[in-house]
Amino acid sequence: MKTRKSDLLQGTLDLLILRTLSSDDVHGWGIAQRLQQISQDVLQVNQGSLYPALYRLEQQRWIESSWGDSENNRRAKFYRLTKTGRKQLAEETANWERMAAAVQRVLQRA
Repeated sequence: MKTRKSDLLQGTLDLLILRTLSSDDVHGWGIAQRLQQISQDVLQVNQGSLYPALYRLEQQRWIESSWGDSENNRRAKFYRLTKTGRKQLAEETANWERMAAAVQRVLQRA
């Protein structure tokens, strides 16, 4: 059975980025790789979506960045979750769970 690659719903990428950064500082490419790996290749984030999202989250002060060296000794911008970002992650997670439960109820009854 061939699996189809899924496009992320509007706003979902922000939640996934925040969750990815909740455990470690990660550079942009690393975020995309981690999401792809954890989702077992279902979610693939392209650079055209990822970097604008990172910029937007940084402008909202939910994440912050600093320059460092990646695993292959290349200069990379590493992102980390801020205290405000942790609060936002908790809110976004609760909203997602509420919406997912509502969709599940509809799928079970429709």
